[in-house]
Amino acid sequence: MEEKQITLQIDGHFITVPEGSTILEAAIKIGINIPTLCHIDLKGTCIKNNPASCRICVVEVMGRRNLAPACATRCTEGMVVKTSTLRVMNARKVVAELILSDHPNDCLTCPKCGNCELQTLALRFNIREMPFNGGELSPRKREITASIVRNMDKCIFCRRCESVCNDVQTVGALGAIRRGFNTTIAPAFDRMMTESECTYCGQCVAVCPVGALTERDYTNRLLDDLANPDKVVIVQTAPAVRAALGEEFGFPPGTLVTGKTSDLLGAASACLLNSLKVLEDIDHEVHLVSPQAIEPIQTLKTSYLGSINPRLHTDEILIALSISAATDKRAALALSALRQLKGCEVHSSVMLSSVDEAVFKKLGMHLTCDPKTESDNQQ
Repeated sequence: MEEKQITLQIDGHFITVPEGSTILEAAIKIGINIPTLCHIDLKGTCIKNNPASCRICVVEVMGRRNLAPACATRCTEGMVVKTSTLRVMNARKVVAELILSDHPNDCLTCPKCGNCELQTLALRFNIREMPFNGGELSPRKREITASIVRNMDKCIFCRRCESVCNDVQTVGALGAIRRGFNTTIAPAFDRMMTESECTYCGQCVAVCPVGALTERDYTNRLLDDLANPDKVVIVQTAPAVRAALGEEFGFPPGTLVTGKTSDLLGAASACLLNSLKVLEDIDHEVHLVSPQAIEPIQTLKTSYLGSINPRLHTDEILIALSISAATDKRAALALSALRQLKGCEVHSSVMLSSVDEAVFKKLGMHLTCDPKTESDNQQ
């Protein structure tokens, strides 16, 4: 069945959208930016948080006496919308000033400074003084857990955290309690997060527009540990990193990047070279074996030896490293560190080839692998 279409006008621009679309969605399609605070569209989950509680996104609809929240107002046939009239801009500014009147002013020391949506709106609306003062602050001041810091004085009740906790993660640890100025977003019965069902997934922190929910910062402690000559610092990667890291390299959100290979080296070969760099304190960006040296070997494998996989296995990269060591001091230094790998623990997120597995064992390394193939991760 064909979806019914609706035509409306926004700031003089005509646009046709599916029936049920909001003014905000229609405006986004034609590049008109309407500021929001409580609204968030979690694309890919079919879940939206649009309680229309902040009223930052108000617009003027011709024929309607009051201003309409763009995030929750459905488009109708022939609707005429104005998003930047003086009435609209003044209303948004007053709403932001009222929110700020009930908000701490410690922006310079707030973890969200520079990445705070409320701060961005204050700059956008040119708020330079506070006409409203004396707002009530939340009775729940601050809670520090092992990974999350909760400061309800900064909460603007957008309820994003509640939506993502209940509807996306289905944990149900957060909800609104009390009424009026005493309203707080907290676990049931106003328990602390450490006493609740919270799994510390961090998704509430990810969607919080202000500094009400932030991750606990261990940077200074880490710097002290790194500077301590008597302490060995190791890194344990969180399980979620494999699904989040890919976005930084242009992969679709949620793409697993473990077990991936480059055009030149297999994952095991890259792991081996990087280990040698760490042992000899060689900069990560340094090419111990230049791509120009690898490419002829790849040509030999594919064009003359009938290999389907052009990437170098661990035995092949070690031979290439040995050749480079004759003319490159850093390659020679890395080659000399091979004996230090004996006894090291190695874990691969995919099963390695018999060649790579044999090389790791000959070097005296203890290898474990997840029970899936490299092609499983690339699907």
